[in-house]
Amino acid sequence: MTSKILYLFLFWLANLQPEAFVKGDASLIKKTCKSTKYYDLCFFSLKSDPSSANADQKGLALIMVGIGMANATSTSSYLASQLIGTAKDSTLKRVLKGCEDKYAYASDALQSSAQDLANEAYDYASMHITAASDYPSVCHNLFKGYPRLVYPPELAPREAGLKRLCDVALGIVENLDWKW
Repeated sequence: MTSKILYLFLFWLANLQPEAFVKGDASLIKKTCKSTKYYDLCFFSLKSDPSSANADQKGLALIMVGIGMANATSTSSYLASQLIGTAKDSTLKRVLKGCEDKYAYASDALQSSAQDLANEAYDYASMHITAASDYPSVCHNLFKGYPRLVYPPELAPREAGLKRLCDVALGIVENLDWKW
């Protein structure tokens, strides 16, 4: 009898929709994420944040901006750590420092977008999120300027991740009630 109950429980668990695990307003998160380019990234990012439980759509945008800031800051820190081992190669050191700066600027731009969201200046929030999304490309282009330097393979997923997070945040902001 116990194995039947366990089997039924596992069957039930396996057939649950991911939305069943959302702490917040699942319908608002689902509706919000449908307006973005990367539904799964949006949905699972928002559902993993406990503050989504009481967030409105603007609050969900702020959560995504915060996740983007964490990504940009983490990448900037990663690049700073890579500078330590490049003391002998001044060109690589200069490019890594430039990249570190670009990701720090991305974090700053996202911080500005959070302030814009708080002030309901959605056009400025969009502008700052778009800027944050562009900074990783600038880093990649720095490496292209020096053909002997290889773009670090660890940077590619970080670059793509920040761009996707910014795309999601931008998709949410674009659906907020704009005040002119």
